[in-house]
Amino acid sequence: MPIGWSEKLKRNGFGWSLVLPSLLFLALFTYYPMLKSVWLSLHEKNLAVSEPLFVGFDNYVQLLKDPVFRQVFGNNIVFAVGTVPLSIVLAFLMALFADKAIKGRGLARLAFFYPNMIPMIAVANIWLFLYTPHFGLFAKLAAWIADQPVNLLGSPDTVMGALVFMMVWKEAGYFMIFYLAGMQQIPKDLYEAAAVSGLGTAASIRRITVPLTMPTTLFVSVVAITNAFKLVDHLWIMTKGGPNNSSNLLLYYIYDTTFNFYDQGMAAAMTVIMIVLLLLVSSLQFLRWDRKIHYE
Repeated sequence: MPIGWSEKLKRNGFGWSLVLPSLLFLALFTYYPMLKSVWLSLHEKNLAVSEPLFVGFDNYVQLLKDPVFRQVFGNNIVFAVGTVPLSIVLAFLMALFADKAIKGRGLARLAFFYPNMIPMIAVANIWLFLYTPHFGLFAKLAAWIADQPVNLLGSPDTVMGALVFMMVWKEAGYFMIFYLAGMQQIPKDLYEAAAVSGLGTAASIRRITVPLTMPTTLFVSVVAITNAFKLVDHLWIMTKGGPNNSSNLLLYYIYDTTFNFYDQGMAAAMTVIMIVLLLLVSSLQFLRWDRKIHYE
């Protein structure tokens, strides 16, 4: 018997009433600020003008001519390329180890996940000490390798690598949880059948584990890329974007432009660029990988 329009309205109305609070929060704290940033990016708003002055796309043109913005944008790309693949691979390997039925695996899982439980400000202070010349563990190790004192955070050649290493240590345990959950959903019969067929451990991982955890990989990669552009708390503690903007990242530069240089129009233009970039990257990931992913 067909469902009447009143029944449909009642059923759909109940569903929308459950979703409405979340939509309200999204509208107030996500969509409105995004639209406001787009509007503000088309205006000049700084200490030189009392009211926002419409300038069209002039802020975007000025950004393309700004060497600091180009350097910061390049830094963020390098930071993402360095952190995302390493974090995903390390998380996958840790999940493989934590998924094994070995004694003490609960302790191993806790040890892997523990860095994610520490606030970023605390992590930055810990690693700032580890990188301190003459005193820090990694500073001493670098000095021993180079046979001379090394300032890992004070040299343009080493600062980005030091930050990438710290971020991989911080994030890998968080991503491991998702991989561990995905691996535990894989039927054990598949591994038993693979063993009977003569497949070794490495071949089973390549042909079973990797394909069946591709949905997790897609999710983790999107989160990792987003984090690479939004996690900047550590810069405030460790480098302030130095030396010579060698460690400056896009979101920190937006903060600096807004609250130190009071140029809200230019900061809004950079915000729009960052949002569009993340949307494009996420869309390409879904469009490219979705057909290759095994969901069941």
